[in-house]
Amino acid sequence: MVNIFCVNTRTSKTFTEGTTLMEMLPAFLQETDLSYPIIAAKVNNVCQGLKYRAFNSRQVEFLDYTSYAGRSVYCSSLCFLLCKAARDVFPDCKITLRRPISKGYFCEFDKGDGMPVTQEELDKIVARMRRLVNDDVPFRRHEVRTEEAIELFRSMGYEDKVKLLTTAGDVYVNYYTLDGTADYYYEALLPSTGYLKVWELSLYREGLLLRVPDRHAPEKLAPFTEQPKTFEVFSENLRWNRIMRLDNVGDVNLACQRGEAADLIKIAEALQEKKIVQIAEEIDRRVRQDDPVRLVLITGPSSSGKSTFCKRLSIQLKACGINPISFSTDDYFVNRLDTPRLPDGSFDFDNFDTVDHDYLQKDVLKLLSGETVDVPEYNFVTGLREYNGRRLKLEPGSVLIIEGIHALNPQLTDMVPDSSKYKIFINTITSISLDDHNCIPTSDNRLLRRIVRDFNKGAFTARESIMHWPNVRRSEVKWIYPYQENADVLFNSAYLVEFAVLRAHAERILMTVPKNCPEYCEVHRLKKFLSYFTPVSDKDVPATSLLRSFIGGSSF
Repeated sequence: MVNIFCVNTRTSKTFTEGTTLMEMLPAFLQETDLSYPIIAAKVNNVCQGLKYRAFNSRQVEFLDYTSYAGRSVYCSSLCFLLCKAARDVFPDCKITLRRPISKGYFCEFDKGDGMPVTQEELDKIVARMRRLVNDDVPFRRHEVRTEEAIELFRSMGYEDKVKLLTTAGDVYVNYYTLDGTADYYYEALLPSTGYLKVWELSLYREGLLLRVPDRHAPEKLAPFTEQPKTFEVFSENLRWNRIMRLDNVGDVNLACQRGEAADLIKIAEALQEKKIVQIAEEIDRRVRQDDPVRLVLITGPSSSGKSTFCKRLSIQLKACGINPISFSTDDYFVNRLDTPRLPDGSFDFDNFDTVDHDYLQKDVLKLLSGETVDVPEYNFVTGLREYNGRRLKLEPGSVLIIEGIHALNPQLTDMVPDSSKYKIFINTITSISLDDHNCIPTSDNRLLRRIVRDFNKGAFTARESIMHWPNVRRSEVKWIYPYQENADVLFNSAYLVEFAVLRAHAERILMTVPKNCPEYCEVHRLKKFLSYFTPVSDKDVPATSLLRSFIGGSSF
């Protein structure tokens, strides 16, 4: 017999050895307070599918779709459903899940004849997906030697998975089958297709959009949000990937193993520098027009590289003959005691009202009118604004740069004409996938950056960074991302070999998180994710790189 402690109910029950989580669930279900169907669980703080069998006593926390781990399980299962149905309808097709966008997943779809998919053909795929859902077909998990899995996927024409598994270096791997069709997913999957009640598949641009449930109300679809600028940035980076013949992580790993990592870093840095130069030249052009730009606003989510980007842009503006002056919205934080609070009583540092926006705008108007302004500096130790003699004046023909998470919020500079502003949004848009059916969440890039930076600076432990991350993400959705598509330009701060470089830094830090804390679930996922990348030394990352602001060694 095994003893199972349920975190949801704070109770323990005894079961026969080998009992599945799905079989245990009814014994706890009546005592749980989860609002939606259970779709996964944390077992000793590691995410597992409901078919997991307990042969020893365990701690179990049941999860629904509102949890990050639950959403990952649901969406991975939904992707397999789509890939299976598409292959059933078009046996020679190739479907590639590229990235999350517009509250769904953008998919490239090649039927095998070189022609774009029609609505009638799409309807056939949808009908097959719905039939599989209605039939409640099980997802079956198989554990085999890696060589066996490689041969299986090679026989299916899945060279992307062959490259990934070959370069990852595992002895054994798990793969799944659905109605006789095999596929590989690094997340756990649902017990069966019957769980996949909420989704939608539609034609989108040159491919398909697989829409998923709303994270807060999973009984309905997440609201569609058009993101043309974001999509264009992603497409631009994807084109460069294809030029370099690097379509998936397996391709990058093989290139690194051939000794090409240094060249890939140089190319990535060159592409970013080229983009920064283009932005500087556009600002220079608009500064010199009859209705000149006077104010440059730079924003982006946490760990996107805003501060370093601002410094690199300033250098390029000086090369254009423009002398910029700059400050951060952080300098105008209200005093700590006046900071808005979250429902649990902790400070909400990402709230717009954390910034004294009235005071900031008054200083901006003074600077734009040619006055000299005493700009404050926020002391994060004391939680107070201080004046340390920093005086700024905007000379004719120059620009004022404001950097911060709220820089694009219209309320911050609503008294400045839009024609006088140039707005820049920085994000980490990961353009590469693990393989054709496993895309990489953009947020993973930033989370790993934040963990490494905060740990190295002594600001937070890895556990604390992970603990704070859900609140950070909620704040981004509310305060930052709504203004992304209003930007004049979007800059992508991610590049191909970043995860390979981050691996050596992040793994040792993640090891500091104990297994007995809830945050270990995310640690386990991130460690597994990083294990797919061939590690690369940071010695070729230049001191001016955006990445240096996270891994250390920045010249700024």
